[in-house]
Amino acid sequence: MRFPPKSWPVSSIVLVAFGAALLVMGFYFMLLRPTLLPEDLRYMGISSAQINTAVPGLAAWVNRVFSVLGGYVFASGVLVITLAATSFRTRQWPAAVGTLIAGAISIGWMVVINFAIDSDFRWVLLAVALLWACSLVLFWFERARLQRG
Repeated sequence: MRFPPKSWPVSSIVLVAFGAALLVMGFYFMLLRPTLLPEDLRYMGISSAQINTAVPGLAAWVNRVFSVLGGYVFASGVLVITLAATSFRTRQWPAAVGTLIAGAISIGWMVVINFAIDSDFRWVLLAVALLWACSLVLFWFERARLQRG
């Protein structure tokens, strides 16, 4: 049994919110993120001036890397929103499996690393990851409810 075509289950709405968070994150990485954050310098135990002296081209390189990363994160957000509006919304289990795997590898791993480096953004990233996780939990509850009739 499937939801009516115009119905939006809560799991899909939450997954859209996760996708929107990825859009914001991707935009930030593409256009707004400074080359090195204060937490980056703290983690490395070095000043920005020392880095610029030791590796003069690093800033330009890192900006390009973050721009590409941001593009991928933004594109992932578009794909997540598309998935939420289509096969995830109609309870197709491969959509949930794909969402589980992709989310664990992307936002899940990002959260783990950001906690490992004591990032200033770890709690924000955890909140974003919780949107992903909640959408999956809700998906399975909604799917089970529909199967019971």
